[in-house]
Amino acid sequence: MTTRKLEFDDSNRAAILFGPENNHLRLVGERFNVRIESRGSMAVISAKPGSETAGSEVDTAARVLTQLYGMLRKGRKLAPQDVDLACRVIDRDPSAELHRVFRQEVDAGSPKRQITPKTVNQRNYLDAIRNNDLTIAVGPAGTGKTYLAVAMAVGALLRKEVKRIVLTRPAVEAGEKLGFLPGDLAEKVNPYLRPLYDALNDMLDFEKVQEHLETGVIEVAPLAFMRGRTLNDAFIILDEAQNTTSEQMKMFLTRLGFGSKAVVTGDLTQIDLPRDSRSGLLHARSVLKGVEGIVVSEFDDRDVIRHPLVGRIVSAYDKSEAEEAKQ
Repeated sequence: MTTRKLEFDDSNRAAILFGPENNHLRLVGERFNVRIESRGSMAVISAKPGSETAGSEVDTAARVLTQLYGMLRKGRKLAPQDVDLACRVIDRDPSAELHRVFRQEVDAGSPKRQITPKTVNQRNYLDAIRNNDLTIAVGPAGTGKTYLAVAMAVGALLRKEVKRIVLTRPAVEAGEKLGFLPGDLAEKVNPYLRPLYDALNDMLDFEKVQEHLETGVIEVAPLAFMRGRTLNDAFIILDEAQNTTSEQMKMFLTRLGFGSKAVVTGDLTQIDLPRDSRSGLLHARSVLKGVEGIVVSEFDDRDVIRHPLVGRIVSAYDKSEAEEAKQ
């Protein structure tokens, strides 16, 4: 049976690494199908009988624990979700350096929480936003596409790199007619824009968000309100872009003015357009590929950072749709 012993030089840090009642060790063990026991400040990793990849599983688990311990020695705190994400990163890329993935914080001026990329693709996404005027992010729900884009926008505003933030979404009906909803136009479209308000309120004090909304420093509006405008010195985010038509997408992209940066996000598995309409996001990803100054960031279910069940749900639907397509 393949076994590795890891001896850690600080018993207090080792206890944090192992987690309450060895919960962190249990999480790593389940992820890589190995047994992990603690003996003082030592972790003993053993392959399970009958495993065909015993050596690699043990080595991978050891790599995760060793790197997480190194982060603890540098003063980083460790939560169960960090352990889970560390396992995902190393499972996906065994050569990944966790400290580089976790250290790249987003300066969104938020006293509420530390905003950091949780996967390699998220880190690359943030690099793309920093280094390009237009970034297109495509992937399933829960991968942080919109949340990280809003964090970058807030950071750019606080550093005075832009004068305003513009957040927009297409108000596409998904099984419920706008006309059936109560209220005037603003009240009807507000539910479509609520996720953007939620992200803002997660990063800035509620009073500050309201102040910026009243003065126009932050604008949250349906995509239809963008027509005919030129947006200078702005950070512009188009969310749920899979529900734009090709014409709407072209209209939005040509709103970009001097000193502005744009991020387009969407999930091509959740298109609510009529069957005879082509998704503007799908079309733009194809048309703009290779254009200088534009980067397309792709996410998949391994980047999902919501409840672990969300990732499994996404995988199940992808598998089902692939099987249906073969029929």
